[in-house]
Amino acid sequence: MTYAAPVEQIEFILSRVIAYSEVQETDRFAEATQDTTRAILAEAGKLAGQVLAPLNRSGDQVPARLENGRVRSSPGYAEGFAAIAEGGWIGLAADPEYGGMGLPMTLNMAVAEMMSGACLALQLNPLLTQGQIEALEHHASEELKALYLPKLNSGEWSGTMNLTEPGAGSDVGALTTRAERHEDGTYRITGQKIFITWGDSDVTSNVCHAVLARLPDGARGTRGISLFMVPKFLPDDQGNPGVANSIKVVSLEEKMGIHGSPTCVMSYEGATGWLIGEEHKGMASMFTMMNCARLGVGVQGVGVAEAALQQAVAYAGERNQMGLIINHPDVRRMLATARAEVFAARAICLACASAIDMQRATGAAEHAARAAFLTPIAKAYGTDVGCRVADTGVQVHGGMGYIEETGAAQYLRDARITPIYEGTNGIQAMDLVGRKLADGGDAAMRLLDEILDNAKAANGAHHDLSERVWQAGETMREATLAMMERDLPERFGGAVPFLMAFARVLGAHYHLRAAMAGSAAHVALARVYISRVLPRYASDLAEARAGLEELTAISDAALAGDFSA
Repeated sequence: MTYAAPVEQIEFILSRVIAYSEVQETDRFAEATQDTTRAILAEAGKLAGQVLAPLNRSGDQVPARLENGRVRSSPGYAEGFAAIAEGGWIGLAADPEYGGMGLPMTLNMAVAEMMSGACLALQLNPLLTQGQIEALEHHASEELKALYLPKLNSGEWSGTMNLTEPGAGSDVGALTTRAERHEDGTYRITGQKIFITWGDSDVTSNVCHAVLARLPDGARGTRGISLFMVPKFLPDDQGNPGVANSIKVVSLEEKMGIHGSPTCVMSYEGATGWLIGEEHKGMASMFTMMNCARLGVGVQGVGVAEAALQQAVAYAGERNQMGLIINHPDVRRMLATARAEVFAARAICLACASAIDMQRATGAAEHAARAAFLTPIAKAYGTDVGCRVADTGVQVHGGMGYIEETGAAQYLRDARITPIYEGTNGIQAMDLVGRKLADGGDAAMRLLDEILDNAKAANGAHHDLSERVWQAGETMREATLAMMERDLPERFGGAVPFLMAFARVLGAHYHLRAAMAGSAAHVALARVYISRVLPRYASDLAEARAGLEELTAISDAALAGDFSA
């Protein structure tokens, strides 16, 4: 079936569910009117459905390949990327001074969802490029900005993020890549990086690598790491790709999914680089890029979930087994629950993006704190929903879902990486209960106050729904206060279920808002979520309260199946 971008669903959330109107009312984003927003969403929807979606299956069947040290992209990817670049979609939220459009991140994330649903493997390229643009805007010298940002915004060049090494995955501080100062002010970078998304490509004329490395006098751990711009081709005096840098693509990873996205093992052999930001403070620059990518990855989960669900609904509406299976109670349960979760995850991601826009437009600490708090929730819940709904899609197809011919399995294979990269969902949860509660729970309590106030406002027309949301909000407040009383190791033992509980309560909140503002169909969908999905928060919190004691009591031997001791 053909993917149809959910333009109307996104527009409804922006206009009726989250605080996007507040973004539009700021001076910075005054041009992002309803008409402009509607037009951009419509055009992005056409690009996603008509240009990118046809590439999804072919990219899976004919992966990117390495030939004579050069990556060759999947059929049609160069043309698909060109359409993205020519439409100005990469620089949608970037600084107009360097060729960007300066539009809200909320709108950018809405477009990213549609592109992800159409062809995740290709959308990964602009996602990483946009993250690099973000890092350069905030941390790079004026010379680097002037040279790289216009090329990245236009799509002439693409960007990557180089963190992971064979011995340093999530423990970035253990990296061994070296940087040495050169007399001309540049640096020489030597080391190997793995899992580099779109680390090489023939869809752009240059690939720009943001590489973490340690200088000789850099302290151990993350505090001694610096960030460098290391391009595939060294720019000449006119800023065009010149001689090749000392960079080699060692191999491409053979992955479970996203086959059209070349995931490279990169070798830097005294490659020339330029410092981004300050020496020994590379993690601050990289985190700017990673935070942008984390929300983007959550949105990717939503996009894949939407595409998988569309295919499952279409199949269920055609498959006849004692009547159309879409009318079977259990199939209807799967589809309705999946649709409710997609709505909730989409609303959480767009609310997070809206908070980022408000922080940019106003500089207010309250908006910055909200964006920071919502980011790990958006990333983890969005990607978990992506996997869960893709898995449901396979189940709805029955035996045919397990057959590659239908394409249902591809969504599950593609989505499965999203809870892992840009910080696993476990890391997101630890960030939530650690750093994000370090403000004494202020950001969390502000969100919970809104949930409770909204539930009270809905008490008349939707009493049965509002009462359950209000009670969940109160329980979540108590659980948050209890979490803050624990030390960090105890918090970490219950971090993932705590995050999921908070996500489910937030999802119920946005569904209730939709029920108050939307049609009878929105009320029906809210009833599905609040009746069938929200109650799971209670079991999540029961697990979160369990802490570490029983986890540490079981031995490594018992985990391996040896119960002799």
